[in-house]
Amino acid sequence: MITHPKPQELTEAVARWIDQIRPQLDPRNAFLARVAANALAAVTRELTLGEEAKAAAVQRLEPILGHGGTYEGLTWELCEKLRSGDLDAATPGLLPTLRANTLDQLAIDQPGYKHEGA
Repeated sequence: MITHPKPQELTEAVARWIDQIRPQLDPRNAFLARVAANALAAVTRELTLGEEAKAAAVQRLEPILGHGGTYEGLTWELCEKLRSGDLDAATPGLLPTLRANTLDQLAIDQPGYKHEGA
């Protein structure tokens, strides 16, 4: 089994290379290179933090929904129950769970986002 390079090592290496060549690029391509480097950084964070965030979300959602399941299944069910009104802001534990899940996702998608708890 090949263990190196790991996916996050590859994305980090390509992002560093893009950052090295970006100063020599014309403005349009420098902008596109920055977009590409930012996308690679998001992929790296997803690879590094994503599974842990999903596992934590499952642990938070299970008591609210009353059973176990996959991240995708529990999230889908949560959305359906919110739409139908079966769950709302008065549901015990719902708002702290939504907040924690959102902050975990922000750490991946927008780590520089300054929220009130930062």
